[in-house]
Amino acid sequence: MALNVKQVEKLVRDAQPGLTPDGNGLYLKVSPGGAASWAYRFQIDGKRRLMGLGACSLVTLAEARERASEARKKASEGVDPIAAREATAKALRPATFREVAAEYIADHRASWRNAKHAQQWENTLKQYAHPKLGAKRVDQITTEDILTVLRPIWETKAETARRLRNRIELVIDAARAKGLSTAPNPAAWRGHLDKLLPKRPAVTKRHHAAMDYREVPAFYRRLASDRGSLSSRALRLALLTACRSSEVLLARWEEFDLRGNVWVVPAERMKAGKPHRVPLAQEALNVLESLKPAGDTGPAGHLFPGAKKDKPLSNMAMTMVLRKMGHGDLTVHGFRSTFRDWAAEATSYPNIVAEQALAHSVGSSVEKAYRRGDLLEQRRALMADWAAYLTGGACPAA
Repeated sequence: MALNVKQVEKLVRDAQPGLTPDGNGLYLKVSPGGAASWAYRFQIDGKRRLMGLGACSLVTLAEARERASEARKKASEGVDPIAAREATAKALRPATFREVAAEYIADHRASWRNAKHAQQWENTLKQYAHPKLGAKRVDQITTEDILTVLRPIWETKAETARRLRNRIELVIDAARAKGLSTAPNPAAWRGHLDKLLPKRPAVTKRHHAAMDYREVPAFYRRLASDRGSLSSRALRLALLTACRSSEVLLARWEEFDLRGNVWVVPAERMKAGKPHRVPLAQEALNVLESLKPAGDTGPAGHLFPGAKKDKPLSNMAMTMVLRKMGHGDLTVHGFRSTFRDWAAEATSYPNIVAEQALAHSVGSSVEKAYRRGDLLEQRRALMADWAAYLTGGACPAA
């Protein structure tokens, strides 16, 4: 039998411990201490559960029946009403900086080029931001909180501080976009923190140590004489294609069209995030031919396999070749600069052709929009001349 208001008042007044049914799973519950509240009893996944619906002093009989009806509907749909209520409460709870930061990283991880970038985000925030900001509600973070985080490293770890400030600003911007805060971003730089923190000295860009292009032919001849070394052949291919170390060491046979004399480096390995077609001169094809297993007409996997299964050579492999040849002062990346100097000073190829060969982004956004091609045939001629120069030392006619 359903309860009425007077019965409820009497049960609360008498404070007799126990459960009194109202019907359809709703009960008035009196605890041993005399506290009276509403509860809904249901069964889900074979388990009986009791869900509190509020104190009788705050929730009327009619309201308790309405709440029980909502819970009953969820249970009939196979949804645990207790778990659903907890999830709703969590969603409505003001988010902390740590929670928003974790969501930001999860949302953007797929768009970042590699896992290392996400790891750097996590490590930087964990070490510097979370101890001060992690547990704070995003809408309650103040400018002084940001300064407390940044000031200790602003001058001693300038680059880290710069990246940290930017990451904090992005996280708080994401929170504002989600409606978790309406306050101005306290980590904003222009017009805000730039008035409160000293301007950092300009960071001088460190150039990779490079060999003078006039010395490269003699160096290449020495390098080519080491026919048995896998690392030496990797360095030869890097020179012949003007590609980055990672692009060469991670190269796989399936990326090469040996009939069309083209190597297509996939977008995920390119700095610009776009596929890069590399024309292969005959000398580059000779290196590839030397890498093929005997009698294998269709090799697969890495061109330069390392000691571990399914892993390429170490990223130090080519650097070690340079050291053994007495050029420990140089970097592999520096040979890209060598190639660029040669193209500019010893050839008449347009600047854009050389820049495309290096997979550099050239021109304004409008120019890029109208330039659909990648100048492959012009680059093919350029790389053939570069290979001829490496192997013979002769520059193309101007």
